[in-house]
Formats: sequence, C-alpha cells, structure tokens
Amino acid sequence: MKGLRTLNISDTEARDGQQLLKNKGSNDIELVNVTKRYGDTIAVKAVSHRFGSSSYTCLLGPSGCGKTSTLRMIAGHESVSEGSILLFGRDISNLPPAKRGTAMMFQNYALFPHLTVQDNVAFSLKMLGVNKRERRRKASEILELVDLNALMERLPGQLSGGQQQRVALARALITRPQVLLLDEPLSALDPFLRIKMRGELRKIQRELNISFIHVTHGQDEALALADEIVVMNDAVIRQSGSAREIFNAPKSKFVAEFIGGHNVIKLPEGEVAVRTDAVRASVFQSDGLEAYVSGLEYQGTHVSIVAKIFGDQEVTALVPEAEFFAEPHNLGDKISLFWNPNYQHHLTA
Repeated sequence: MKGLRTLNISDTEARDGQQLLKNKGSNDIELVNVTKRYGDTIAVKAVSHRFGSSSYTCLLGPSGCGKTSTLRMIAGHESVSEGSILLFGRDISNLPPAKRGTAMMFQNYALFPHLTVQDNVAFSLKMLGVNKRERRRKASEILELVDLNALMERLPGQLSGGQQQRVALARALITRPQVLLLDEPLSALDPFLRIKMRGELRKIQRELNISFIHVTHGQDEALALADEIVVMNDAVIRQSGSAREIFNAPKSKFVAEFIGGHNVIKLPEGEVAVRTDAVRASVFQSDGLEAYVSGLEYQGTHVSIVAKIFGDQEVTALVPEAEFFAEPHNLGDKISLFWNPNYQHHLTA
C-alpha cells in the first residue's frame, strides 16, 4: 500500500474542515438511548455509547444481536424509532445519508458491473453534479490511496475479491466522510486474504485519521483491528472496551464465551472465567484439579486438550506443542489441571 497523498481541496472545503475541527470534541459519534423497532420486534434497545475520536471500533456479536441495525441507523439507511445520533454534537438522526458526513461500505460491495473501476469510485460525485474531469481526478487520488490506479480501466468482473473490496472502500472514501461505516467488509474473502485486507484497512484508517465503525461477528477480526470493541447481544451492549480489556476481563458468561479463548467454570465460590492458555495439564497429582481427557486437537503451535472435571464440566487447556509432546496425554487419561489465580476472575452476570 502506498502512502496517503495530499489531496487538493477547495476554499469552501477548507473552511468547512476548519469549522469541523472547532466543533469536534473528544467523540465523533454518540448514540443517545437509540432504539430500533420492526413492528413488535426490538432490534436495538435504548443503546447509549460514545465512540472515541478518530478510532477504529468494531461492533461485535452474533447474528441478530442488533449490530447491523445500529450501523444502518448511523448511516441513515434505517430510521431511528427513539433516541438520537450525534456527530460532533450535531443531531443527524433525521438527515438523509448524503447529508450526514458518513459513508457506508456494504458487505456485498454493490459495484456496478458495467462501469470501470474509476467510474464506480466516481459515481457518487457524479450524483452530486461534480464535472467529469474533477470527479475523475478525485477518483484517481483515492485509487492511489488503495493502490489500484493501475486497474482503473478494468471492470469489476476482471478483479479479484480483494481488489473489489478496495474499490468499494475507495468509493466510500471519495466523499471525504468524517466517519466510515463498514458492514462485514471482509466476510466474502478467503481466510488468507481476509488477514491481509484487515491490515490494509487498519493502515488506511490511521493515514486518514477518521473514525471507522466496523460490524463483524468474527472475534479474531475484532481483536486484530479494533481500538475499541463493543460487544452486543439481545439488542443491547453487553460490554465495551479496548481489545485487551475485553479479552482479558470479560464481565459476563456471554462475553467470555463469545470472545473465545476462555473457560467458564462453576466453582464452589462462584462462576469464573479462565483463559485457555493459562491452564496447565499434567499427570495426575493430588494437589491439582482432577480431570479426564475427553478431546485432543493438534493446532500447530499448540495442542488443545479438552478435559472433564466435576459436574461434567469441560475445561480446555491450550498447551504449547513442545510441552505437550514432552509429556503427552491420551483420551481417557486421568490428569490434573492447574492455573495461576491471576488469570482467573469472577463473572458478574
């Protein structure tokens, strides 16, 4: 990916940008008691949240949790049943999408198959009445940002999945949004390309220094990309915080299980979460937690040992490969489990 070029802007755009900086506080987007109803169904329930300024935020959760409805309300593609959406303190809840200062990159990219890459990117400027020469110039600048200038005359059907994704990204960015909204933008890509493209998304967000709000149900994707993760379920926010905070200190059973990498165990003193990589397995010792191996899975750098403990509960230990094969275990073996109490914390819900 090439570095961001300095874009030419008009005097009016410059004045608007200066005014925007004056109005800009510590948060770009704020949701205030936002609710979305579809008939008798509540998709989003009284959600309030402040998104950090110029940050990369992932809305994470299972299908039907409310994350996509939240994103579409911010974009203006869904109406707000109750509450307000603020952009730099200005209520944009009732504005049409083109007047909000946001842009949306859709899951299926929605490229026009009969238009070239350049004309796809420039299409929104055409709808705004920008002359052909100017919109092509701006399209060329944005395509350089995503390293696609050499392919500007191709049709979408002549591009790879990753290239199509970058065209859709360029088209969303050409209107110079203050916030970019991304609806599962990597879901159509194969795993290898998905990892490559999430790195490019993060790099572009940092170069542009604008807020990205990215909907995903992929835990690894959220952990890799986000300054902040907002975990949603059942139409509400269950927990929000930095990627490290969410992973190391999930507050509820749902968050611990959904974010992955944790065991949720009911101990006599209460329910706790313990990271799978913090659990150590050994031959049976009287001072350890008695367990029986019920599953083994080789994962390259690690071996996953699943063992049953009291109450027919299953505990997973993610053991480094060399450590496992120095003292291998087999299905049915009686073993002991240990973990450092510093990696165990009680769940509040």
